[in-house]
Amino acid sequence: MTRRAARNRYPLRLRRHPVPWARQPPTWRDARPSLIADALRAAQARPTGNWYVVGASRETAGDRPLARTVAGEEVVVWRGRAGAPVAGPGICPHLGAPLRDSPVCGGVLRCHWHGLALDGSPYAGWQPYPVHDDGVLVWVRLDHVGGEPPLPAPLVPGRPVLARSVDAVYTGVGRCEPEDVVANRLDPWHGAWLHPYSFADLTVLPDADGGIAVDVSFTLTPRLVVPVRAVFTAPGPRTVVMRITDGEGTGSVVETHATPLRPPGHAQPHTAVVEAVLATSDRPGFAAARAAAALLRPLMRGTARRLWRDDLAYAERRYHLRSLTRFPG
Repeated sequence: MTRRAARNRYPLRLRRHPVPWARQPPTWRDARPSLIADALRAAQARPTGNWYVVGASRETAGDRPLARTVAGEEVVVWRGRAGAPVAGPGICPHLGAPLRDSPVCGGVLRCHWHGLALDGSPYAGWQPYPVHDDGVLVWVRLDHVGGEPPLPAPLVPGRPVLARSVDAVYTGVGRCEPEDVVANRLDPWHGAWLHPYSFADLTVLPDADGGIAVDVSFTLTPRLVVPVRAVFTAPGPRTVVMRITDGEGTGSVVETHATPLRPPGHAQPHTAVVEAVLATSDRPGFAAARAAAALLRPLMRGTARRLWRDDLAYAERRYHLRSLTRFPG
């Protein structure tokens, strides 16, 4: 049996001699600021078509709209009468009530101030936004904000088949700009240092078809780990994708989307991190995981929340130093 076949058959590995945190090989020489800056610039040069991630598709199914402020614009998304998503400004055209607090009744958003009903059609100056539901995330197109040539649909990264996956979406907010979130994700060298509770034995490999390949072990205990190979790519200026290409969960994807909450150039920017995890496996037992998806999603969100507790501190620190013009990134 080859080493790769053995790893695929037995995903868990026992670290016979775990390396203490302080004695692991330093990665700062490899994590050159110029490498991260070049990868960030390449991402920023790619088109978005003015599409922004608002949140999880599941958040549009209730009796309240999914609401977010995107680049200073109040946005609401809900399900219309036919079940398709509807999006538009989050300000009532009558007297300016916040539609985020209004109920959805039979596919109609009814303002809680005076009862004005919006079914997604233009009304009294209220104009719907283009909206796209990819099955996991909901996107809106804000042409007056993005200023790029519009695209008919967002450039959704390739994903495993949703019916064969378990998906979860985490959302957090940091005091930084989207580029600081993306720069964090384009620095895999920090993984085993900043997140020793989750990662060990991390090695960044040579360039992999425009991405950054990493051999890393997910830690279950200090000695029991799951080794995988993952590739990071940035298909757009506000998106980074991590895809497992070898080992347990091959084909699984983690999409990190950075949505600006305040207008460009704001003195105190805030950015929403919307991270979608789509886990898949060809193991027969994974069907049981799919059946228990409702129980697994809170655990998956909890794992993301723990990682982003540290990664948002990284992104916020990067923004702070940039604002002082002391940081080369």
